[in-house]
Amino acid sequence: MNPSQSPCDDLPATLHAHLTDAVATLTLARSQKRNALSEETILGIETFFRSLDPQVRAVVINAEGDHFCAGLDLSEMTSRDTLAGVAHSRMWHRVFEQIEGGGVPVIAALKGAVVGGGLELAAACHIRVAEESTFYAFPEGRRGIFVGGGGSVRVSRLIGLARMTDMMLTGRRYDGTEGEAIGLSQYVVPAGASDKTAHELAQQIVGNAPQTTFAVLQALPRIAESNPRDGFLIEALMAAIAQGTDDAKARMQSFLDGSAGKVTDS
Repeated sequence: MNPSQSPCDDLPATLHAHLTDAVATLTLARSQKRNALSEETILGIETFFRSLDPQVRAVVINAEGDHFCAGLDLSEMTSRDTLAGVAHSRMWHRVFEQIEGGGVPVIAALKGAVVGGGLELAAACHIRVAEESTFYAFPEGRRGIFVGGGGSVRVSRLIGLARMTDMMLTGRRYDGTEGEAIGLSQYVVPAGASDKTAHELAQQIVGNAPQTTFAVLQALPRIAESNPRDGFLIEALMAAIAQGTDDAKARMQSFLDGSAGKVTDS
C-alpha cells in the first residue's frame, strides 16, 4: 500500500480518510459544528469500516478543530416519531458494532468535547487517548432524552453504573485527567499530542501477531462477560489456537534464540 492513499472514496464531506502503510485514519471533519454526528456521518462511518482493505491492521479515529465530537446532531431529532427513533438508535448500534466487534483495533484520539454521542463513539473504540483539554459529559438528561448510541451499555462497563447514573442525572463533567482515572481513556497526553500518540500506538499494534489480535478483540470481551467457569474454558481454547499457529511458533523460537526483544523495566 502506498503512503497517504485513500482507503475509502465514498464518504460524505463530514468525514475524511487516508491510509499510511497498514494504518487507516478516519477524521471527523465538521469542526464548525464541533463534529456533531449527523445521520449521514454515521452511515459514512459504517461505509468506511465495511470497506476496509484486508491489509489494514489498525485504525485511528481523530477529528478536525478543537473538539472530538459534541454528540448527536440534535437538529435531526425534531421530525422523528417513536418508531423512527427506535430505528435511528438501532442504526447507531449497528454502526458502532462495526467498530467494536470488527477485526481491526481502533484507537480514538480525543480532545475538547467528547459529549453524548461523541462519548458513545469513543467508547466503541478499543483504545482512547485523551488530551488534557478533553471533557466528557452526558447532557441528555437535561434535554429530556436518553442515550441511544450504546452508551448505557459501553460507558457503564467502563466507569460503572453509579458514575453513569450521576452523569445522566446531574450533567456531571469529567476532565481529561479525571476521565483517565475512572476508565474513560487509557492515556492522557498534553495538548496537541493525542493524534501523534494514537498513531504511535497503532504502529505498535500493527506488529502484533494476527492470531493474538483476533483473540484480544473477539475472545477477550466474551471472556469478560462470561461466568468464570465458561471464561476459563474459552481462554484455554483460544490460547491453544493461538499458540498452535506457525506464526506463534516462529515468534517463540525467536525469543528462545535471543533474537526477540524482552520485557524490561524501561
